[in-house]
Amino acid sequence: MTDVGPLNSGVSAHAAFPGRAELPLDTVTWGPGVPGDDVLRLLGTPSGKRVLLLGVGLGHNAVALARAGARVIAVDGDVERIDAARRLAETHETKIEVHQGDLADLAFIRADTIDTAISVYTLGRVDDLDRTLRQVNRVLRTSGGLVASFPHPISLAVEPESFAGPRIIRRYGDQQPLALGDLRIHSRSIAEIFAAFHRANFRIDTLLEPMGDTALLPGTLLVRGKKDGV
Repeated sequence: MTDVGPLNSGVSAHAAFPGRAELPLDTVTWGPGVPGDDVLRLLGTPSGKRVLLLGVGLGHNAVALARAGARVIAVDGDVERIDAARRLAETHETKIEVHQGDLADLAFIRADTIDTAISVYTLGRVDDLDRTLRQVNRVLRTSGGLVASFPHPISLAVEPESFAGPRIIRRYGDQQPLALGDLRIHSRSIAEIFAAFHRANFRIDTLLEPMGDTALLPGTLLVRGKKDGV
């Protein structure tokens, strides 16, 4: 097992997103300070689609998708997050299907039955990204898409709040996972993420590094991959 190093206190805490954040219920949120999908339009029209949500947070994205007409299937390993998502769905009178389990264990979903898969920061916390991506590829229909946001690897290598501006505190793409509470956060480089998508038979058609007006470095990396035919 890979050792987990302590998270340097200077590393941006948004790596734990969404945490307990209260998010909008009218669009999918991709990351802190990042435009929602009502602006980025990476998902197309969710209505009538079977959407797999990898990691449920507190349920905001699941409810937003259900309200837009999607059939939502959410997987998360944390019972408390699953319960919070169920409560939010009940409060807003929406229906979502939730499962507790490993993101790489999708045996309960038949192959080629999912239209779109979504991960918001969660794939940055899985130890075996290749295995997880292969499972997601298996359940997607051909030409179905996986849209995933990651904490940008550069944001995990710098201290953003130093007096003189961002300061490098660890090597870019350092293979040692960071620990933030009970989370393990992998700072894989963009090249490593790109290669993992390729190995799992995804063709990347979009890669975004959105930045706010005052940001000096990107905090979120967005990747969209389409399942290639065999």
